[in-house]
Amino acid sequence: MIDTKVVGIALAIGLVLLYAFGSGFFMDNSGWYQGLKKPSWQPPGVIFGLIWPYNFIMLGVSGVAVVRNGSGLQSVLFLVFLALSVTAAITWSYFFYQPHNFFAASLSLVLATLLTLPILIITFQINTLLGFLLIPYQIWLTIATVLSFSYGRLN
Repeated sequence: MIDTKVVGIALAIGLVLLYAFGSGFFMDNSGWYQGLKKPSWQPPGVIFGLIWPYNFIMLGVSGVAVVRNGSGLQSVLFLVFLALSVTAAITWSYFFYQPHNFFAASLSLVLATLLTLPILIITFQINTLLGFLLIPYQIWLTIATVLSFSYGRLN
């Protein structure tokens, strides 16, 4: 018999790995990004390098905690919203780096940010500490969304 919790944990970790590796799949290494006009308030590059690993780890830990300790409905909802949010985030990467469509990229991040709210709520229901530790991801997506719109406005 298949253990649904094991499948759910594998799916949560798989989605986070897809997010971590898939978001870089469309990156343009031609120097295009470096040539963009950037808003004065953009965080320094080192912040990007620190926050993303943290975010991926917290998404994975939260996913495992929800699947292990939540109800079947909470687990399914968490995984569905995670899958949709990951899809929206990877869609941002495509639109931003390939056709350089800032508007479509920004809308993709708006969607990813909104789809992350149920993930955050469900995580809080299961484990308050993990919910608080996941808040930086929500904040970062919001900052990334505003940055994306700013790139479109400036370029």
